Amino acid sequence: MTSGSKFRVGICGAGIGGLTLAVALARYPDIEVVIYEGAQKLGEIGAGIGLFSRPWELICKLGLDEELLKATEIRPVDGPVSTFNYRLSDRPEGLEFFTLVTKGNLMTFHRPDFQNALLRKLPRSTKIYCSKRLLSYTQRPTGPVELYFEDGSTATCDLLVGADGLKSAVRRSMFTDKAKVAQSEKRMKEAGEYEASIEPTWCGTNAYRALIPTDRLNARHPGHRVFTQPTQYLGKNGYVIAYPIAKGKLINFVAFTARHDLEGTKFNGPWVSPVDSSEVTEMYRSWEPEVKALMDCIERPLRWAINTVRPLSTYVHGKVAIIGDAAHASPPHQGSGAAQAIEDAFVLALALGHASTTRENLPRALDIYDRVRRPVAHDVHERNRINGQYFTFHHTPLDEDISTEETLRRLQDLSYRFTKNWEWAWSTSAEPVVREALELLNSS
Repeated sequence: MTSGSKFRVGICGAGIGGLTLAVALARYPDIEVVIYEGAQKLGEIGAGIGLFSRPWELICKLGLDEELLKATEIRPVDGPVSTFNYRLSDRPEGLEFFTLVTKGNLMTFHRPDFQNALLRKLPRSTKIYCSKRLLSYTQRPTGPVELYFEDGSTATCDLLVGADGLKSAVRRSMFTDKAKVAQSEKRMKEAGEYEASIEPTWCGTNAYRALIPTDRLNARHPGHRVFTQPTQYLGKNGYVIAYPIAKGKLINFVAFTARHDLEGTKFNGPWVSPVDSSEVTEMYRSWEPEVKALMDCIERPLRWAINTVRPLSTYVHGKVAIIGDAAHASPPHQGSGAAQAIEDAFVLALALGHASTTRENLPRALDIYDRVRRPVAHDVHERNRINGQYFTFHHTPLDEDISTEETLRRLQDLSYRFTKNWEWAWSTSAEPVVREALELLNSS
């Protein structure tokens, strides 16, 4: 550790959460930060991300807004904004039934552009090591946390943060340790709950992701609505979302197929895999022409089996914490994964950088992070899950033999419900969470 440092933070994972935490910690020059990334080189898997006003407020507080705005033609707008069009699309003739109006607009980015903006904001003092995939760690009441990597190397830090995603090695080690302690103390039910927290489970839904060149789609369907208006095309057991990114050069495309009866089971096969387009287009062959045009433009989409982390009893253990998908990977039906990781990172950095936090009382700072962030993240997890059911008409029968008037009535009722379930993302602020954390830090 360099001279003058209060303590060293090791971050496993250089995705959105890990890099945002590193940027947030850079405001405290007496905290040393080292990032360990499992991949051979830095790079984001995925296509587009969207941020509503709640996470954008935190982006501005971290001074990241100017850098990020260089990567998009979209500019933040206050007040009511038409954000998504909604169409009933699982029939030959589609029907537009709702426009989602939000307070402030959705800021959309190409994920690699977002990552690169974060990297540019890191100070030179932040060390990043690639090809360092964590295998496990050990910690004792005193002394540093010891890290063991798959390549046989080791490292130490005063505090470890797992920002290592859905298959988090940090979460695995954390809950394995907690289960062993519980077993040794004959708390078998608690031990079983800890063991069940280690592995993600499939939510019964697959997402097929692709980037469509705008020129290709325009040739297939001139003037397609998604060039100018982000749109969700809904139907029974599936839906499609599409919107422009990369300054309008690309369309971010995601098609979902849902089997809600398989929620909580194990997905047989690779969780992320390129597949032939026919695997997804077959389901949508009878949908409206706008959807079929999008389907005609995808070649080898990535199939993501949507696995989630069950709501955990804690995000911290001793001098170890988890953030982002490592802590609360949820279904993506409100597009809130990046936003939640950003909020985790902001609050955790606030706790670690507080004047009262020292190497000796790091567990106290982590407990405060856990206390204020976990209830919020669990609530968002459930809201995402429910929106996935709304968007696939899981509880809304819309048979083609019912009248147009009745169909519209049911759709308008549905749109009211999914809007109320989602409006936290643009109508609330993270400020109460930040204020609660500060009050707890100042009171002890």
